[in-house]
Amino acid sequence: MPRVGGQRDHKIKAMATRVRSFAKINLGLRIGPVREDGFHGLVTLYQTLALHDFVTVSARRAETTRIAIRTEHLRVPVDGRNTAWQMVERALHAMGVTAEVEIGIEKRLPVQGGMGAGSANAAAALLGLERELGAKLPEAERLQVAAAVGSDVPLFLVGGAVLGTGRGECVRAMPDLGSDEGGGIPCVVAVPRAGVSTPMAFREWDRLVREGGNSALTAASEQLRLEELSFAYTSVFGSSGHAEGHPDSQDAEPDTSGINLSSPRSGLRPSEPSGRRRERGGVDLAENTLLALVRTGIENDFEEVVFSFHPSLRSTKRLLMGEDSGQPAMYAALSGSGSALFGLYRSAEDARAAQQRVQVSGTEALLTETLPRDKYWARMVDEAD
Repeated sequence: MPRVGGQRDHKIKAMATRVRSFAKINLGLRIGPVREDGFHGLVTLYQTLALHDFVTVSARRAETTRIAIRTEHLRVPVDGRNTAWQMVERALHAMGVTAEVEIGIEKRLPVQGGMGAGSANAAAALLGLERELGAKLPEAERLQVAAAVGSDVPLFLVGGAVLGTGRGECVRAMPDLGSDEGGGIPCVVAVPRAGVSTPMAFREWDRLVREGGNSALTAASEQLRLEELSFAYTSVFGSSGHAEGHPDSQDAEPDTSGINLSSPRSGLRPSEPSGRRRERGGVDLAENTLLALVRTGIENDFEEVVFSFHPSLRSTKRLLMGEDSGQPAMYAALSGSGSALFGLYRSAEDARAAQQRVQVSGTEALLTETLPRDKYWARMVDEAD
């Protein structure tokens, strides 16, 4: 039986908006010093994936606001702790609207896995709410509300490749990391049984910095590391615009006002010998971009602390890399603070081989692909219902 929390009103209309709540990975994540507000400064490069939950929203205007959440997943809160609840509550307040809202969450993504599942649910709930009520917040205010709910939430109002700074909530759209044919990059996500607490991972990182466990990690150098990496990422992609939000959920094309997605520099599309053959699924563009990112020192700082507590995750990363398999990954890393890890591959065949390597070790592995921004928005609303 579904679990239901909040005040459920059976007068809410039967029709509803069903939204795909897509996952993300962090292609790189660098941790900076603790800020005055208690959060760590971050520089990260988000990438949305085709893996998703479903979030269904029913809403109608009413004299007082009532919110209810239903889900069958035992680890998903059905009260005000839920990010989707918080997003709807804050969005209604910002709109000056009272409404009866029911949110259904069908979980397919791992909870506490570093894939932004809860944050994505919040963004999906907002999009469903706007569509149900026929109203939406201004772009800047929408991002502010999202950032108040969680650091990862704003990225899901942009989609595709997204540069995150601040505590991760300041988002900038980057040119999509796709193949020459414009599709996604084959990806395998490993989902270990163990979960990782993000606050714990940050505490361990702070301890490592305090104790000087890594000579490169000093309080004086942390901010400089963030600034250098942010500049390096931007140089690779050649993008200087700032994201101003998502498209109207009725449309398939994103609102890219203020986003410079044209004329990528040579870091994104290096010149090639005339007549070079596009092999193994045509991922030359993505591979060249990833190689350029690797040269910037792209990595996930959380690996240094998380792998020490969960050595099996390091072994899983090696399986994803497959360096001795003849079908190696272009890149593999921990996503967020984990425990999910991912690998990006030149072909679907290479990805399937990696999936099998991981599964044989006893760890669940999901086959998917990266989701470019246009496809992210085109697939967002599920029209089946």
